[in-house]
Amino acid sequence: MLPTPSTTHVPYARVYEPAEDSFLLLDTFASPSETAFLSARFPSSSFTATLNSPPTTTTTITATTATTRTETPASPTPLILELGPGSGVVLAFLAAHAPALFGRPDVLTLGIDVNRFACAATRETVRRAVAEAEAADAGAGEGGAAAAPAWFLGAVRGDLAGCVRAGAVDVLVFNPPYVPTPELPAVPVAVVDGEEGAARDTTTMKPTFAEDSALLALSYAGGRDGMEVTERVMAALPAVLSARGVAYLLLCAQNRPDEVKARLRGEGWRAETVGTSGRQAGWEKLQIVRIWRD
Repeated sequence: MLPTPSTTHVPYARVYEPAEDSFLLLDTFASPSETAFLSARFPSSSFTATLNSPPTTTTTITATTATTRTETPASPTPLILELGPGSGVVLAFLAAHAPALFGRPDVLTLGIDVNRFACAATRETVRRAVAEAEAADAGAGEGGAAAAPAWFLGAVRGDLAGCVRAGAVDVLVFNPPYVPTPELPAVPVAVVDGEEGAARDTTTMKPTFAEDSALLALSYAGGRDGMEVTERVMAALPAVLSARGVAYLLLCAQNRPDEVKARLRGEGWRAETVGTSGRQAGWEKLQIVRIWRD
């Protein structure tokens, strides 16, 4: 069982605390079906199928047998982007356990969050998880088969994937603000300090109570049907994802996941539920939907 990254350092007064939805994502990525899918989607071995490269057939002849195997180059290093990583527990899990989850250690990981405290928390969560994984790898010694964890590019403040180059993302992960609310909360702006109205440094300034409240609201308030932010991300998928790209999207029952999947399929995507939190009153309370194209 892969260890869950520690988030004891995270300021939960302003950053979303890992909960059932976070752990459902971890369980989904660690499931045999998803590790198999990701390993096949982003192969590293010279003797596995790739999505884009034609195979080369070679024949090995011994004194008694002749064997033929299909040899293909490894696929390019995949980029994993999590939008709204919050505490960083999911991104840290993907970075620290990339060899087990993707079948390869050369994975790039990146987080983007509108909450400056979440960015700082994510950086620290990933740093600790990767350090622990590296220590475990070193401790495996000559007899171990462990591989070093993925590379972490950082956690930056931004509005969803707007700052990412088109077609660059291979795996997009999004645990959105999915709770239906009358409206979306506004993103806090820089607080002005003093009579001159000079903007304070948002990376070091002490947050106000109003900012704390708004930052937490941003983590759960999804507007109409809890889907307003999610709709923006789904609309951006064709531009954001690479040709081999896949997205993992968390939905709750109020988001009408069956309708969402049907709409995505009508737009040419494959969309399947690959993780659930179980049924409640006949409904799947939470679902992880995998979105991709063949």
